[in-house]
Amino acid sequence: MYLHETERHVRGEFSRGSLQVMRNRLDLHILPELGARPIQSIAHVQLQALVARLGREGYSSTTIAQYLVIVRKVFKLARQLGQLREMPEFPVVKVHSTPRGGFSVSEYARILRTTRRLCGQMHPVAKTLGDNKRFWIQRDLLVMPPDVAWAIAFMVNTFIRPSDLKVMRHRHVEEVRGAHVYLRMSLPETKRHDKPVVSMRAAVRIYKALKAAAAQHGGGGPDDHLFLPHIPNREHALAVLNFHFQWVLKECGLTYGPLGQRRTFYSLRHTAISFRLLYGQGIDMLTLARNARTSVQMIERFYAASLSGEMNVGLLHSRRAK
Repeated sequence: MYLHETERHVRGEFSRGSLQVMRNRLDLHILPELGARPIQSIAHVQLQALVARLGREGYSSTTIAQYLVIVRKVFKLARQLGQLREMPEFPVVKVHSTPRGGFSVSEYARILRTTRRLCGQMHPVAKTLGDNKRFWIQRDLLVMPPDVAWAIAFMVNTFIRPSDLKVMRHRHVEEVRGAHVYLRMSLPETKRHDKPVVSMRAAVRIYKALKAAAAQHGGGGPDDHLFLPHIPNREHALAVLNFHFQWVLKECGLTYGPLGQRRTFYSLRHTAISFRLLYGQGIDMLTLARNARTSVQMIERFYAASLSGEMNVGLLHSRRAK
């Protein structure tokens, strides 16, 4: 099945990230729980045991349902190859959609102020490390870089995903000046979306600042990354950004959202989308969804779920011009 999905990836039907997630889930829980059994002997009882195992590990109903999708693909392929006459009854997992934990305007302002205040300071974890104690981040990277403040403001003004931060290069960004001033970002394809993303006007100023700073150190070239460009391992670069972001959230007392969601860099994307829903004059869901490289259904399910009618009472009370 994994080879089949790899072929789909080669054909461009399945992203590399999704393929790696599948591999990780197979190795972590699916194969240890079911791998030693002939597929013909796996019934509802064994599948329910997998669900129970994932539940004990603290996985959400959404993640458990995604695990079952992978298992279902294995059974479907076995049936297509003539190794299985009929599929077993799968456990029913009720998925609860929890809105992303975004920030209010005042919280966002507090986050930016705190990030700028901490810029250049050593992370508190450094005090717990002895001279010879190893840590997953190098000592010089424990100092809060200016990239963290830039990344926070950039995400809120561009609608991008955290995964875009690690791959974005200067050649992906074009400044547009006309009736409107914005950045046009032609990013690598994500989740089958490949159309350019249009930023808010404030993103232009942020981009100019980080590019000017990079130029002082001989950077800012077309193939240079925007954030922490000196870190070649881009997964590690994103992890470093989020590590410092968690420090900022802790300082602000904003680590968790009102529904108990743990906030991450992804919360900034939620903030960008919810700000447009709240403060964009008459913006329609389809335009917003396409620019954010998502669907109207996803916005309604995850991003707009925390909004109430009172938050946009002005639009509710508005009238058409005669």
